[in-house]
Amino acid sequence: MTPQPNPEAGAAVKAADRDHVFHSWSAQELIDPLAVAGAEGSYFWDYDGRRYLDFSSGLVYTNVGYQHPKIVAAIQEQAAKMTTFAPAFAVEARSEAARLIAERTPGDLDKIFFTNGGADAVEHAIRMARLHTGRPKVLSAYRSYHGGTQQAVNITGDPRRWASDSATAGVVHFWAPYLYRSRFYAETEEQECARALEHLETTIAFEGPSTVAAIILETIPGTAGIMVPPPGYLAGVREICDKHGIVFVLDEVMAGFGRTGEWFAADLFDVTPDLLTFAKGVNSGYVPLGGVAISGAIAETFGKRPYPGGLTYSGHPLACAAAVATIGVMAEEGVVENAARLGESVVGPELRALAERHPSVGEVRGVGMFWALELVRDRATREPLVPYNAAGEANAPMAAFAAAAKKGGLWPFVNMNRTHVVPPCNIGEAELKEGLAALDSALSVADEYTR
Repeated sequence: MTPQPNPEAGAAVKAADRDHVFHSWSAQELIDPLAVAGAEGSYFWDYDGRRYLDFSSGLVYTNVGYQHPKIVAAIQEQAAKMTTFAPAFAVEARSEAARLIAERTPGDLDKIFFTNGGADAVEHAIRMARLHTGRPKVLSAYRSYHGGTQQAVNITGDPRRWASDSATAGVVHFWAPYLYRSRFYAETEEQECARALEHLETTIAFEGPSTVAAIILETIPGTAGIMVPPPGYLAGVREICDKHGIVFVLDEVMAGFGRTGEWFAADLFDVTPDLLTFAKGVNSGYVPLGGVAISGAIAETFGKRPYPGGLTYSGHPLACAAAVATIGVMAEEGVVENAARLGESVVGPELRALAERHPSVGEVRGVGMFWALELVRDRATREPLVPYNAAGEANAPMAAFAAAAKKGGLWPFVNMNRTHVVPPCNIGEAELKEGLAALDSALSVADEYTR
């Protein structure tokens, strides 16, 4: 893993990218994507030979790092055997991937509908819930992200929804618990939990319980800020759903497959949803794959009634072979246990120590390899380091922080006024401490903007 500089090749890659690639979520003329020459384990490098420790895990999906040899070999072997086959057939890689996933999902979520990623998993989960209940509405939280396709982005509760939101998607948003910036004037986790559940009950009452098909929540919100729900909240939502005959959907696209130190974040709260969406870590993003894990009751709805949905590449053999290999690697190498152990013994204590040293750190929160630092201008008032949805000059403090991290060889995950610590779940302790030291240095830049 010794990067070899080749700036001419890098320039050619960037030129072709500039001429022909249309990037997501971006003003095309205002971005300057890094040209990546290679990646291995927890690192990647550019064509100038600069190496970065990836504290973003791609987009929080390389749960076993880049280029794991066993997964690469499994994809190669599957390609030699059967590169693709239509989803209406029983295929070994597809069947085995479904079996291994079902073994790890909570409760009776034993049927797996495969998709190409997390957004279409959410699309299909919502379709299933509406057809199962015969109801139109979906409730979802502000400060959430559920995907970029039309229904999923309308369910989303962050600014990426705004440009596509026509207010006709049958979606109602509500406030989920977030004690640091409580919408309920709570002072304790217990108050926040009780008041958030009361708010949800009231929202359902005013919307009409008989009109609500589903409540969808990220088990632990990801991009929105890694706000671990207080004890009892998810169980309370489960009770509300049961009371009103509402389908409870947990979005584990980011939190699933070891990220929280459990196979699924739902296991941390002893809660079983009716539908569970997944993607990303299921095969470390090596080949696009997502899916919906389906309860027995909802699966039975479509026992003799056709489910009106499908995808050409549902359960693609290469993606499923990668999933089988990934789950095998995670089990054999103790990846889930590694995330839990290092999260508790290294990441949590080290981040709390950083908060003591840096006035820009307002709050530390997380679990496993799933953490966020909320950066502020003023700890007393909790004023964010940059305004909500800041861009351009208003976002200068976060841009300066991110630039400092990259200069120090750390690739951060930055969103609004937060930086997330989300490295691969199989990262070693020495690598982890290397990244945390670089983060420590970069936070000194954020400190310059505090009062």
